Amino acid sequence: MAREFSTVGVVGLGTMGAGIVEVFARNGIDVVAVEISVPALERGRATLKGSTDRAVAKGKLAEADRDALHERVHFEVGLDALHSVDLVIEAVPEHLDLKQRIFAELDRVCRPETILATNTSSLSVTEISVATSRPNQVIGIHFFNPAPVMKLVEVVRTVVTAPEVVADVEALCARLGKVDVTINDRAGFIANALLFGYLNHAVGMFESHYATREDIDAAMKLGCGLPMGPLALMDLIGLDTAYEILDTMYRRGGRDRRHAPVPLLKQMVTAGLLGRKSGRGFYTYERPGSPVVVPDEATPLATEVAAGDGARAITKVGVVGSGTMATGIIEVFAKAGYEVVSVTRGMEKSATVCEAVKTSLNKGVVRGKLAEADRDAALGRISWSATLDHLADVDLVVEAVVEELSVKKALFASLDEICKPGVVLATTTSSLPVIDVAMATQRPADVVGLHFFNPAPVMPLVEVVRTIRTSPEATATARAVCAALGKTGVVCGDRSGFIVNALLFPYLNDAVKMLEASYSTADDIDHAMKLGCGYPMGPFELLDVVGLDVSLAIQRELYLELREPGFAPAPLLEHLVTAGYLGRKTRRGFRDHSHR
Repeated sequence: MAREFSTVGVVGLGTMGAGIVEVFARNGIDVVAVEISVPALERGRATLKGSTDRAVAKGKLAEADRDALHERVHFEVGLDALHSVDLVIEAVPEHLDLKQRIFAELDRVCRPETILATNTSSLSVTEISVATSRPNQVIGIHFFNPAPVMKLVEVVRTVVTAPEVVADVEALCARLGKVDVTINDRAGFIANALLFGYLNHAVGMFESHYATREDIDAAMKLGCGLPMGPLALMDLIGLDTAYEILDTMYRRGGRDRRHAPVPLLKQMVTAGLLGRKSGRGFYTYERPGSPVVVPDEATPLATEVAAGDGARAITKVGVVGSGTMATGIIEVFAKAGYEVVSVTRGMEKSATVCEAVKTSLNKGVVRGKLAEADRDAALGRISWSATLDHLADVDLVVEAVVEELSVKKALFASLDEICKPGVVLATTTSSLPVIDVAMATQRPADVVGLHFFNPAPVMPLVEVVRTIRTSPEATATARAVCAALGKTGVVCGDRSGFIVNALLFPYLNDAVKMLEASYSTADDIDHAMKLGCGYPMGPFELLDVVGLDVSLAIQRELYLELREPGFAPAPLLEHLVTAGYLGRKTRRGFRDHSHR
């Protein structure tokens, strides 16, 4: 039988500490809430009151339950108040020496059988535990912010944590209505180890002026369905906190360069630009502590976002290709009122694409998302062809053929001869260098990347990729077209992976490496990212959907271009692809899909 915890102590009543107090008190457990001084104690009390009052206002907590919750919490100054609790959770700032001092004192104050826990998100639980005479009763219980809302708890055992202590804490998490993942003591645990490499990479992207803060954040929200963009998330976490976590992970985690904090991060922390809590970070906020973003000198003007100077008029669009992407792009343009010329290799393929577009439009009608008249009008705007010569009078060509450079270069050389001057030539490549395609023409200034996401009619994001030869007018035209399609166009440079894939796939690769090292299971890693970070899918679910072969190809491209050792594809990913386990499409990837 797991032991019964009737009284719990919480040390440190900042945002996390106060949230942890609320979690225990909500679940009928008495809490001794401890701070270092009366003012700090009162701030903690105010944080708890604010949180519970908001819950009442939103109808998520009855007034009587709130009052009962507050009665279970006893606020005290000093650690001596914890002499008779069953469990203590420490939630003070992420400084090892501070935590060690507190644990040495708790060891003296608390009963011999009391479990001592740390809420650290990055420090070594083992190093904290050795400050006590009972390291076998020390454990990590890592809640996520905001603790009352977030379902995940990482339970971190050291090499000496007693098995019964782990079992007791796991049972306690279940009682609190949390999902726990139990892991060993390693830098960053699961969620932060995967999250902060990605966040740091995004800051590096911003620092190098590869893309604007708005475009980086929009790309990850719209392209991956993430609840927040990486730079907005950094502001929420606090840039000082993020710096400490990255620095600790770099020093403890084998000195992986990708965890070395980007220089801009240290500069911003030194300048007091800490994110929401200071009112200024990557974005500017209404006031310190406010979530409301206000315009600043870096905010793009509304006119810039919509189009930009020099956009050319586009009325007729050519789409080359017969695959899923081409079909979706034809539908998107036709529904938005453009005349579309679809060009495929032969009338048989044209007939297939035509049927696919009709089927998709009909589905829209059946679901009530499209009127019959609008469907008929969209179909009426499309002409079907098997020869590139029919693109002689279009204003924009979008190429969506196979991802092979030689094929695309040959196509663009032909388009260069056929198309009239001033036509914007766009490639939908997701992995090849756009400049290689552009230089197959005599007009590289008119060539851009327009990377639609699959399925094109549904996904709201388009990456507009400008090469070092792309003219401002061609970029402006591409942005204006995205806006006319009702899509969000994000502008970036011509670099492997653009924004989304460059940030997404190294994170997925890191998850594979974590599994490969037997640090955790695929299920626990997926749980950690979904429940701890709000991701719509865990990394292994997503890899199986995308296809392991596709993922490996993208990761190889990133590694070849950036030559970053941390981007080398995980051997396990390569082995699964070699074995033919490619994900859902072969019914076997990281999981077995044969019975689904």
